[in-house]
Amino acid sequence: MSEPEILLDGGFEDLDPDPFVQFARWYADAIAAGGLNDPAAMAIATNGPAGPSVRMVLLRRFDETGFRFFTNYESDKGRELLADPRAAAVIHWDPVRRQVRIQGRVELTTVAESDEYHDSRPRGSQIAAWASDQSRPIASRTELEARYAAAEARFEGRDVPRPAYWGGFRLVPDRIEFWQSRINRLHDRIRYERESDGSWLRQRLMP
Repeated sequence: MSEPEILLDGGFEDLDPDPFVQFARWYADAIAAGGLNDPAAMAIATNGPAGPSVRMVLLRRFDETGFRFFTNYESDKGRELLADPRAAAVIHWDPVRRQVRIQGRVELTTVAESDEYHDSRPRGSQIAAWASDQSRPIASRTELEARYAAAEARFEGRDVPRPAYWGGFRLVPDRIEFWQSRINRLHDRIRYERESDGSWLRQRLMP
């Protein structure tokens, strides 16, 4: 594999002062590079009664307000985030040998945002949100499919509404770190840290 394009050469000239602008550039690069099953795949870590927990979600939207993903609020991750809103995420794009780490706090998206995203989902996914008590035990696959069939029959011939227990979280970052692989493990690591006035401090970190 060829060496990735140099991120920085001793300074910050090539890195946008706004981490959300920089993230958008890297996200576009990852899509353009190809070779990814889903460039939106993101690991989200939470704190729960049994300790830290991490799982993959899909990054559905991002802008200057934060990074949004959607889930069942009564799932393990939903309950953990509602109890302790601190969270961390990482998104890794192997074809371009880059990753982004995000740390901050989560907040619920608005009802309008949750409705808008729900309405954009495939109908089968909408029905599945009604059929599954996410993270709860179930006796068999057969029972799960029966629950889906019952939900499908319930909404036959009409739009599937968004369940009140399903919606979005927005991860509002305090720190965002951009990492790029380099030879001899002298990787580029650039961290943005939010200042009290809302501006961002940029620092190069040792690999």
